[in-house]
Amino acid sequence: MSFQSLGLSEALLKAISKKGYTTPSPIQEKAIPVILEGKDVLASAQTGTGKTAGFTLPMLQLLTETEARRRRPIRALVLTPTRELAAQIYDNVKAYSEFLDIRSTVIFGGVNQKPQVRTLRQGVDILIATPGRLLDLQNQGEISLSKIEFLVLDEADRMLDMGFVRDIKKVISLVPRKRQTLLFSATFSKSIKELASSMLHKPVLVEATPENTTAEKVNQTTYRVDKSKKTALVTKFIKEGNWNQVLVFTRTKHGANRLSQKLDKAGITSAAIHGNKTQNARTKALAGFKKGTIRVLVATDIAARGLDIPLLPYVINYELPNVPEDYVHRIGRTGRAGASGQAISLVGVDEKEYVRGIEKLLGEKLPSNIVPGFEPTDTIEELKARAAENKQQHRQSRNNRSRNNSQKSEGNNTNSRSSRNRNRRRNR
Repeated sequence: MSFQSLGLSEALLKAISKKGYTTPSPIQEKAIPVILEGKDVLASAQTGTGKTAGFTLPMLQLLTETEARRRRPIRALVLTPTRELAAQIYDNVKAYSEFLDIRSTVIFGGVNQKPQVRTLRQGVDILIATPGRLLDLQNQGEISLSKIEFLVLDEADRMLDMGFVRDIKKVISLVPRKRQTLLFSATFSKSIKELASSMLHKPVLVEATPENTTAEKVNQTTYRVDKSKKTALVTKFIKEGNWNQVLVFTRTKHGANRLSQKLDKAGITSAAIHGNKTQNARTKALAGFKKGTIRVLVATDIAARGLDIPLLPYVINYELPNVPEDYVHRIGRTGRAGASGQAISLVGVDEKEYVRGIEKLLGEKLPSNIVPGFEPTDTIEELKARAAENKQQHRQSRNNRSRNNSQKSEGNNTNSRSSRNRNRRRNR
């Protein structure tokens, strides 16, 4: 099948050709005709399947079939969980609408809102937004959603995971009841089905891949290793394999920072990306990673979804996620667009239960290996004892700091009283 056979306009076909695409992906082939018919859609599609074009192309076509209004109220809203994904969707909308009379913009938190407000006041047809900044500007009276014709929720499951359910319901209450709604999710969990039933009208179900499956071209393997040896093993893989463009996942922001620092010391250029980083720092790290000036991007799960990194060859789970679906999201960053990829998971003795949960979700056994020189020796009992010892040391350190601060404060008060007494005597 070709894009021409999907019923898209010449202007859109020209933009598609300029981007170098000739054949629609499965999700595009299934979703575009249905959306062009004006139907609501509930779609299961992971990032990297071409889903952004799957909803952007028909939305642009339908918007241009009616004449642009003079003041250009917002007619289409695309809601996304992360700033990075919002920026990437905006880039796609701009590229595909190059030969159309369509204005679009993107808004998200972490940056100055004034430039965003200026653009909105000039009028836009399509708005791509994260929930927080959208509702902030709506509360300030800078945004009206009363003319919305299209509402798109991209990576809706991730939005629910990140606690945006109340924000989503608030947005739904602000848009017209008569609208076309498109909901895209990597998984069809119970909460997603409940959300879909509350906001979609007789939706058409579109599935690009079976639910919760991982890319067929991703070579998955696990390595049993002690927690204390994980950094050394990651360093060995990257150096000996001469790997570039490696995405490494940690569970915590502190862990991401610490691992990035250790890799830098080992001569491997890296950057950490997580929620505590400023938007500028995250954008700079991602740009360096794509250009190849940064070999390793160490990320928390905020980066598991929405990062558009073409042909990413390696994903390493430095620590396994405790939610099996997050494993699918993480390794879905590689093996995209027909390319092969490698997903490696480092498994400590305390993470075996996580592996079982992942295998149950995938319906397959993950290969388990041991690297010579990195044989695991830890036991659960030793890890628990070590954790308890660290907790005790942390508590003791905190108490000491508190005692020192108290003594310092007491000393300052004594000095202050002495100073006041001297001043009184002097004034007499």
